[in-house]
Amino acid sequence: MKGLMRFWVVWQARNREFLRDRASLAWNVLLPLLIVFGFSLAYNGDGPAQYRVGLYGATTTGADPLGDLPHILRVPVDDLGPAIIKVERHQLDLLLDVSGRRYWVNRDSPHGEILARALEAVSTPPPIRQQVSGTAVRYAHWLLPGILSMNMMFSCLFGVGYVVVRYRKNGVLKRFKATPLTAFEFLTAQLLSRLWLTLSITSGVFLLAWVLLDVPVRGNPLALFSVFACGAIALTCLGLIIAARLSSQELADGLLNLITWPMMFLSGVWFSTEGLHPWLQRAAELLPLTHVIEAARAVMFDGAGFLQIAPHLAILLGMAAVFLTVGARGFRWD
Repeated sequence: MKGLMRFWVVWQARNREFLRDRASLAWNVLLPLLIVFGFSLAYNGDGPAQYRVGLYGATTTGADPLGDLPHILRVPVDDLGPAIIKVERHQLDLLLDVSGRRYWVNRDSPHGEILARALEAVSTPPPIRQQVSGTAVRYAHWLLPGILSMNMMFSCLFGVGYVVVRYRKNGVLKRFKATPLTAFEFLTAQLLSRLWLTLSITSGVFLLAWVLLDVPVRGNPLALFSVFACGAIALTCLGLIIAARLSSQELADGLLNLITWPMMFLSGVWFSTEGLHPWLQRAAELLPLTHVIEAARAVMFDGAGFLQIAPHLAILLGMAAVFLTVGARGFRWD
């Protein structure tokens, strides 16, 4: 019972410290909204203009089935089913089965129709046309899960990693060491405090965007909440590794930036990872933010349920267990 009371006091203290910092609280709420609204106005729902063609069955040594057609991003495809869905959602302008001599195009896509006519002009004989239909996912809608996840990443990593290092530098942890408070109680309080604060802000921002931008949620909202919850746990535990032993705020800031920048550009926050080099795609799978964004977009735009996103959730919780174990074992008070 005494251990629970000690945990409760530390948890309350950390919550009050964050909530009283009005500037940080406002920044955590306003930044993702400003980014999403900015991109919504800039691109007017269409996103950056570029032709995207999925290639199924293409080999690296074979001739380019698209010839020398310019301004086309060629995306290798391993599975036709999900790729056809992307054509329906206008995420791919055209899907070409190289060996099967057929292609899929959305009848409502102007880019797709242009590509289809160009493909038929350079191919002899022309491949068989397969038409699909579907509504496009606006770029601002597609961007929202990435922006929310990025904001959550910064909140979790800096809200734990940087703050605990500051406590150590200022001598706060040394004072805690002289009390009955255990390292487990302290770290658990930091983890749960950051978890509920992050999820509250993320949920509030999402609801505002959902109301103002009419963001689609085709899957179970509880599945979407579970994605962000597991992501927040994994990212907070990652922050504990930085907080475990460091006493230099400058070094902690540098290491946290070293962690966050690869995730910002490799995890699919701003653009799809399909156009990346294959080894970069494999490297992105090692980043927790990648699994948060992919699972969130699957729920929102593909109607995925708990069964479909279970691998992502399992990976995030597995990462959290590893990060927490490393951080707890390496933790020191001074």
